[in-house]
Amino acid sequence: MGFKGWPAEALEFYEGLEADNSKSYWQAHKSTYDDCVLAPMQALLAELESEFGAGKIFRPYRDVRFSKDKSPYKTHIGALLAGGGYVQLSSDGLAAGSGRWHLDPEELSRYRDAVAEDKSGERLSAIVGELHKSGVELASHDSLKTVPRGYPKEHPRGDLLRRKGIAAWRQWPVAAWLGTAKAKDRVVEFYRAAAPLNDWLAKHVG
Repeated sequence: MGFKGWPAEALEFYEGLEADNSKSYWQAHKSTYDDCVLAPMQALLAELESEFGAGKIFRPYRDVRFSKDKSPYKTHIGALLAGGGYVQLSSDGLAAGSGRWHLDPEELSRYRDAVAEDKSGERLSAIVGELHKSGVELASHDSLKTVPRGYPKEHPRGDLLRRKGIAAWRQWPVAAWLGTAKAKDRVVEFYRAAAPLNDWLAKHVG
């Protein structure tokens, strides 16, 4: 079955889960999750695979071992694509990301050196500028309050240097198109717009 969007029942499922995040609610509405939330995500990933890589859907259960919030279930469904993309549905609508949300220490060092170097750094600034023009935001796991040590405090790309990751992010609020195949078009358009960022990261960060 091809991807046809998410029905209204998918959003209603998550609205209900936000109000009653319990095992009893989950079990009572498991068929809605399977048919209206999970199945459309699986269909979407199948259609994206040829261009953006195989997708993996995250488990719906929260890891509560080190959290004060013991709510057992995530209030969204998310999936990661092998090509570097991420897609998520919640009661707030659809969201997609692409890039590197978090960089390990060695990757972060290479990233900062590439940002600081004029040719590669200016190229990244241009990519970010184009993303902003198209309504795409930048996101990262964390960011420093000041430019890291070893770089000029007034560096022209200080905002990029402060980041500990860099990813393109787009959020779409609930609209009628979410229940149609046009939802896929939004995600594909976003991933293609983010491709230059991924290419830059592959070249300079690895």
